[in-house]
Amino acid sequence: MVLPAGSTLPPVPYLVAILAAGALLAVVLRRQNLHLGTNTVLAFAPWMVAGSAIYAAYEVGVVPPIVRPLASSPTVYVSTAILAGTAWLGIEHLDADERWLAASGGLVALIPLWATTRDALAAGTFTPGWSLFAAVLSVALAVGLWWCFGRARPEVVEPVGLAGGLAVFAHVLDGVSTTVGIDVLGFGEQTPLSALLLDVGAALPTAPYLGTGWVFFVVKAVLAIGLVWLIAPTVRDDPRMGNALLLLVTAVGLGPATYNLVLFAVAGAAGF
Repeated sequence: MVLPAGSTLPPVPYLVAILAAGALLAVVLRRQNLHLGTNTVLAFAPWMVAGSAIYAAYEVGVVPPIVRPLASSPTVYVSTAILAGTAWLGIEHLDADERWLAASGGLVALIPLWATTRDALAAGTFTPGWSLFAAVLSVALAVGLWWCFGRARPEVVEPVGLAGGLAVFAHVLDGVSTTVGIDVLGFGEQTPLSALLLDVGAALPTAPYLGTGWVFFVVKAVLAIGLVWLIAPTVRDDPRMGNALLLLVTAVGLGPATYNLVLFAVAGAAGF
């Protein structure tokens, strides 16, 4: 089993509708052959945040019942992808700047973020300190890693640009936030593969001093840089395919990281 604990499928009518809509959109996007560059990868980042923010809102019970089946995991990521793909299609047909794609994702993300924050403030459980700490630390670490990597391998950084840096940041943020959640706040890990890495960290003699999450962080950071390194030639030679892979790598990191930060902030996590 590789899906996170708590994963569930929606009722059949919702499932049929979401699969049909996803398949139809995939066919349309394939036929339209839309431009997919590194700026497009960056523009989709707010949509990645939106999907995970919606799932966090689902977890804390603030999603309206009528759309709740579409906000569970893993359905929420398909639902969000359909919204993002539709926005992308519309913006491309309007010949609008890709910043509009980012803006639309940001607006969608604001809805669950506002709802979860509002309810947490009302309940007295809004504690954003550790989330802010993880975010700031992740920015510093990711910038440092990306700068060092760029100095060592400029031929890799050149074709991927900021989109490559975003992919590395996404996984660094996932690693840092997971470490904070496990070692500081006492949260559990839902994904079996991630839990396995945390078990490795817990079994090492460094656990009493460094905690259990550092192994997970190191693996995530190294894996992100390695994947960007492997993808960079494809981005240069076949931009559409390369950037699609870069988009996937980024989403796999930024999605869980966002979920962690939102949950820590609204669940009354101990600390500051």
